[in-house]
Amino acid sequence: MRDRSPFILADLVQLRAEEKPDLDVLTFERFSLDKGATPDEVRTYADLQINANRIAANLVKGGMQPGDRFAIMMRNHPEFVEAMIAASITGCIFVPIDPRTRGEKLAFLLRNSGCRGVISADYSAPALLEVRGQAADLEWLLVLASGDPAATSLTDMPDVASLDAVLSAPAESVKMRVEDVSQPLQIIYTSGTTGDPKGIVGDHMRFGGTGMLGGIFGYSEDERPYTGLSFTHNNAQATALAPALMSGYRAVISRSFSKSSLWEVCRRYGCTSFSLVGGMATAIYSEPPREDDAENPVRMVVSGGMPAAIWEPFERRFGVQIFEFYGASDGGGMAYKPAGVGPVGSFGKPMSGLDMRVLDENGRECASGVIGEICCRPEGAGEASVEYFGNPEASRKKIRDGWNRSGDMGHRDAEGWLYFDYRSGGGIRHNGDFVNPGFVEKWIAEDPQVSDVFVYGVPAASEAPGERDVVAAIVPGNADAFDPAALFAHCRAGLEPNFVPSYFQLMDEIPKTASEKPREHVLRDRFEAHAPDVCRRDP
Repeated sequence: MRDRSPFILADLVQLRAEEKPDLDVLTFERFSLDKGATPDEVRTYADLQINANRIAANLVKGGMQPGDRFAIMMRNHPEFVEAMIAASITGCIFVPIDPRTRGEKLAFLLRNSGCRGVISADYSAPALLEVRGQAADLEWLLVLASGDPAATSLTDMPDVASLDAVLSAPAESVKMRVEDVSQPLQIIYTSGTTGDPKGIVGDHMRFGGTGMLGGIFGYSEDERPYTGLSFTHNNAQATALAPALMSGYRAVISRSFSKSSLWEVCRRYGCTSFSLVGGMATAIYSEPPREDDAENPVRMVVSGGMPAAIWEPFERRFGVQIFEFYGASDGGGMAYKPAGVGPVGSFGKPMSGLDMRVLDENGRECASGVIGEICCRPEGAGEASVEYFGNPEASRKKIRDGWNRSGDMGHRDAEGWLYFDYRSGGGIRHNGDFVNPGFVEKWIAEDPQVSDVFVYGVPAASEAPGERDVVAAIVPGNADAFDPAALFAHCRAGLEPNFVPSYFQLMDEIPKTASEKPREHVLRDRFEAHAPDVCRRDP
């Protein structure tokens, strides 16, 4: 008989269901949606085990074989996690897809991964039905009735099956079909900002290993991590879901991230930590200050990209400590800086077993303070590896001379602390100065007119090679009362001349990925210097 391994997701849940079946390990809060009108959805280990087996039984009856792929396309519902566990039971591979994905991109993801089916929510099903003919391998759609009043009723979609019916069937126990931690569990796609998205193949050990990150983050025995980030992204899986399942932390999960309800949720549920990535920190910091900002149970914020300019003000205002880390989905390594250790602005030093360096284009290590590409490989001169699904050429190009070339540009200081500077091709040089977007965003976010801000560059109107003009995408707190002249004056009063934006691009909201990173290419595509929604700085 095969020994069960806690690093195999299905084994882990089964083991914990035997040890502590009634622990409320996952709480999917509904308070932020309707202020308590609808009960929260709580899952114990026993619940997860029973429901995952129900879904697994349905997959097996439908002819799904080990190695077959199916997509999961929904917000953070408990059924998302149960479908993940069902994949682990059956040896299938799940493909998480942002539920906002539409059209050709959605068709590409389904087609490229060869998904035979999709487990989705009703609000995503119409988009799937629209592209069904473009994904030749797609055979079935299993749809959850989400309760979203704007969603299409299942009765109006006769070509789909009900996930609720599957979950109300008698409990079954499905024979485990995964034998080894090296078997693939999921294919998670890159954002595709520089071409077609690439599917990163992750095995059971990779997901299981993230369950141990609570120890690195410094989670305590009574930790209650919170996330509103999508399970379609590695961050939510690594900072909340996997550690909770591994160690019994009672995680709290929202359907999606909301800066306006973040602290209210943390206070209500006693959350002790949460994770930030992308533009989330600036968005939270731009909320109007309140006298009770620091009156919350949160001890630590696990951050992936805290702007140095607001790092310490953020800690003081909200009474938290920042644990900063860097991790790349496609094997680019992990580094971290524990709270209160090392210099503000650094993402830390590599974790044990990894060699992480800043290299120039010829593969030579850069001197301290010199910007190069952040690269990683196993410690001891081992060779890095990555597997992009069905794309061996891209897999090969990602590794050069044994190093995983991340595409992220950064530097190290004399003590070996690492810093992220910008994505390759994404630096902002304006009038010869390199602009730090974090400083600009901090200053603008502190203006009471601004609800959210993201700073990026566009080719300079001067057409000078390599030069960019600075654009601040702004979400006004009150669009009718927004005064661009006053905001430009605020910028001139607190920023170096070359840091003052050339343009404000007014937005109802800043478009963001599933991991809450601003979608810079969408903003650039929409930007026109003389458009009505663009305010130009006076000469």
